[in-house]
Parts: sequence; structure tokens; C-alpha cells
Amino acid sequence: MTAHRTVRLVLSLLAGLLLAGTVATTAQAEDGYRFWGYYQWTNGAWAFSQKGADAFVPADGGVEGWRFAVGGAKPRVPRAAGDFDAICGKTPAEAGKKRVALVVDPGTPEDAVTGDTPAQPTGTCVVTDLKSNGAQVLAAVAPVRIEKGLTCGIAGYPSKGCGDQVKSINVPATDAPVTLQIGPAVGSTAVQPTPATASKEDSGTPWTGIIIAAVVVVLLGGGGFFLNRRRTATR
Repeated sequence: MTAHRTVRLVLSLLAGLLLAGTVATTAQAEDGYRFWGYYQWTNGAWAFSQKGADAFVPADGGVEGWRFAVGGAKPRVPRAAGDFDAICGKTPAEAGKKRVALVVDPGTPEDAVTGDTPAQPTGTCVVTDLKSNGAQVLAAVAPVRIEKGLTCGIAGYPSKGCGDQVKSINVPATDAPVTLQIGPAVGSTAVQPTPATASKEDSGTPWTGIIIAAVVVVLLGGGGFFLNRRRTATR
């Protein structure tokens, strides 16, 4: 699982623009690609990863980000901040493991492949081995579609395509911020699952008592009925 091709695509586009002496602006159309970009939250901002996800090993307390979008020389970063406390604050630290906050932003409907609808951006705390790389952190949360070394789909999105070129795009200067849907932690042994329903033995105990009591009532009632019949007959 790598993002090397993504890195090459973005860097080559940037180099081409610099060599041509042009500067990309919101009003100037350019050619770009539709792809999942890979980022790290650094010094209060998202930074495009200079390494592929299989080559970068996030530290304990790190924040990883993925964003699907149509982008050119300027990468389109996740639209939510990489808030480690908001994502992992309720997940206890565990000895011999690390906690990594993962932000996955499927992007806007305008960036979607025809027929696809992006889901809400999510934040997930991943508790994993200290040596786990970015690709392993992502794979712990959702299935990943890989083609030719490029991360093409996350959790089935997009349904098709992989780093496809898009002509004459107009990249907005900024994207409106969004609120993350924070899911349960992944890989944590300290987080207790939702209590299961009562066991068969436990659930059967009160019903057994009720059944026995009902049988006793019926027998006593029946005995009283026959006793009364006998007394009546002997009078």
C-alpha cells in the first residue's frame, strides 16, 4: 500500500507550473487529478506527506489524514482539523502500543466520480503496534483498494477510477470546514464493547421460577376443585 504515485503526481504538476513561470490561482484553470491525498497534521496544519503511506511511520500521538478531491499544484487537504484529543482523548494509552488519530475525508460532491456520493468525514483513534506505518493504520479502519501502488479507494469510495486526470479544473482557495463523525477506537483492548444480552442461563432462571409457580397454582387449584366435588357428592 503506497502513496508514492500520488506524491509524484503532485510534485510533477508543481514542477511543471514553476518551469512554465505560471502561478495557480482560483481564477486560473489548470489540469489536475482526482485522487486520495495523504497528509500529516504538523504544527497546527495539514502537510502533504513526502513519503508513501507504507514508508511513513507515525509516532504515538500522531495524526494522519486522507482526502479525496480533484487537485492540481495545490493539494486539497482534509477539511477538518487534526485534533488528537477530540479523536483519541477518550481512548486510554496502552503499554507497547501507540495511538494514532486518523482523519478520512471523502471530499465534496463536486469532486466525486459520476454516480458516487461521498460519506461524512470521519475521525478514528487507531491503537496499533509501535512499528505500524501509515498504510497499516488506514487498513485497520477500512478496506483499501490498491492499484499500481496507489491508494485508489477507501471503504469502497470512489467505486471506480484511480488517479484519473481531469482537464481544466478550478481549485478553490479554501474548503468550508466540516465536523468529523468520531467513531469508536480500533485495536484498543482497553475499550469495553457494548454489554451483551443476558446469557441463556441467566435469562432462563426467572422464567423457570414463573413456570414452577404456575404449575403449583394449577395443581392446587385442581386439587381444590376435585376436593369440593367429593364433598358435594358425599352429602
